[in-house]
Amino acid sequence: MTSSFQMRWKIIQLQYCFLLVPCMLTALEAVPIDVDKTKVHNTEPVESARIDPPDTGLYYDEYLKQVIDVLETDQHFREKLQKADIEEIRSGRLSKELDLVSHHVRTKLDELKRQEVARLRMLIKAKLDSLQDTGMNHHLLLKQFEHLNHQNPDTFESSDLDMLIKAATADLEQYDRTRHEEFKKYEMMKEHERREYLKTLNEEKRKEEESKFEEMKRKHENHPKVNHPGSKDQLKEVWEEADGLDPNDFDPKTFFKLHDVNNDGFLDEQELEALFTRELEKVYDPRNAEDDMIEMEEERLRMREHVMNEIDNNKDRLVTLEEFLRATEKKEFLEPDSWETLGQQQLFTEEELKEYESIIAMQENELKKRADELQKQKEELQRQHDHLEAQKQEYQQAVQQLEHKKFQQGIAPSGPAGELEFKPPILNNQDTDKESE
Repeated sequence: MTSSFQMRWKIIQLQYCFLLVPCMLTALEAVPIDVDKTKVHNTEPVESARIDPPDTGLYYDEYLKQVIDVLETDQHFREKLQKADIEEIRSGRLSKELDLVSHHVRTKLDELKRQEVARLRMLIKAKLDSLQDTGMNHHLLLKQFEHLNHQNPDTFESSDLDMLIKAATADLEQYDRTRHEEFKKYEMMKEHERREYLKTLNEEKRKEEESKFEEMKRKHENHPKVNHPGSKDQLKEVWEEADGLDPNDFDPKTFFKLHDVNNDGFLDEQELEALFTRELEKVYDPRNAEDDMIEMEEERLRMREHVMNEIDNNKDRLVTLEEFLRATEKKEFLEPDSWETLGQQQLFTEEELKEYESIIAMQENELKKRADELQKQKEELQRQHDHLEAQKQEYQQAVQQLEHKKFQQGIAPSGPAGELEFKPPILNNQDTDKESE
């Protein structure tokens, strides 16, 4: 896969999706390098350094990746994409270049689209089958086609590429917003559960738990100074501790090349987040009960977003060498403000917590109501079952009484359908004659 093309397309594929793979991010910590840094300028890309894009979480993720793989095989389209800015990609102007790609590429794209349409049709059919007795939401079902033009299921047109880019961009931007909202809810839920637990304790135990809570907060906040992400101090620390180089020899251009892991000329979001591991280790230790690893991942993402906002001038979610070097000349790089960690910030207000607790209470009431309804249904089914069992026993008793009465009258017992269960043997003529004698 051509590296520069892949990096450009990460604005669509990898934008804000790394929360899904925190373990992989930890593994991508800045790699210690024990080489003569004068050789860095001629470093060739190696297969082991390639970073495969993780799953975006989109329901059409595989289709998106396959389209990208096919498009980058076309030299003309790849060159156009390398020169395009983010606005040109998002506006759909780049999609018009699809008309100029080779016939071989168009044929592959057509086949990919037909496969995707077939997959979605099967998905919708399955949904229709499962919802036929409970009603269906046609709007939600049709939403499955927002990333392609389903009115033309056989050929991949420029409108399909335009729709795919816009759908992926919108969906991933929505994910970025919901990611912060979900973390905020997580923090409010922790506080809610803590307060609810305190309500179950007597005054002495409550004071003891409050004291433990404050002690854990103090332990968590007692950590070395966290350098401002992207500052000279922060990068020099990586240079010395992760790269094993002399801090006095720090050189921004060499640093960029060292941490451009796949050697494509960009620092992408993954490569940036790997630079913050050292800072995060100052604050978070998985062995400490007071350190929350979910908060650590949120802190990592905050750092990356902050650096991107300061350095990424064209907002394409990639940092070029030119952008990086320009940032190192700013005052903020040499004399940055102090960095406030999550522990130093108020993540929510009392009003927001009360509103969240009211939502939780409402949800709990709905669940309790539903549980009560299910319990009543269970009791009614049990009552019906007991009634049927009683009827069955009455029927069996009546049959037994009837058979007993028939036996007393000398009538052969009958089977369930009334047929004779006992049939006397039919004697032939010889047997009759012998019986007469």
